[in-house]
Amino acid sequence: MDCSKHRGFFVISMNELLVFFVSALPVGELRAGIPVGLNFGLNPWLVFTLAVLGNLAPVLPILLLLEPISSWLMKRFAFFNRVLGRLFEQTRVKHSAKIERYGPWALIAFVAIPSPGTGAWTGSLVAWLFGIELKHAIPAIIIGVLTAGLLVLAVSTGAMSVLRFLEDPLTSVALLVGIGVLIFAIIKYRSKNNAR
Repeated sequence: MDCSKHRGFFVISMNELLVFFVSALPVGELRAGIPVGLNFGLNPWLVFTLAVLGNLAPVLPILLLLEPISSWLMKRFAFFNRVLGRLFEQTRVKHSAKIERYGPWALIAFVAIPSPGTGAWTGSLVAWLFGIELKHAIPAIIIGVLTAGLLVLAVSTGAMSVLRFLEDPLTSVALLVGIGVLIFAIIKYRSKNNAR
């Protein structure tokens, strides 16, 4: 069967793969992946989906593997012990008040702001450095990535296409339910931390 005439569920073009993998890279992330996909002329919502999935792909491995890898490097090599120890300490000192005060909200904002030095990779590092539990870190990073993706898509395609997407009642309800669940989780997290 000629795949160029029939696009099955699992058939993906090289341009679509490129959007996914560019978005998975630590430099640029979806801030680069979305404009790349739009430049190829791909559907904006397909580009958004591929970029978000690509950007989220490294999050769980980072959160699960950063501790054993950094510990191993710091034990084996004095250079890594010195450099990583200093980097981790500076980061903790610089951001600890914000993370302790705002918890997952700070992580969401940090990941969602589409600027250099922020994003899913750095958000995962921050979550690991400050010991944010996976059950809080992963939803916060996902919401931050979705928010960053919508911001980059809005800027890249114009805000009107995003507003047209939100005109769909089902999409609006899903978005409001998601925001409600997030607010509930954060309130519960803050009340749990205030009780300590």
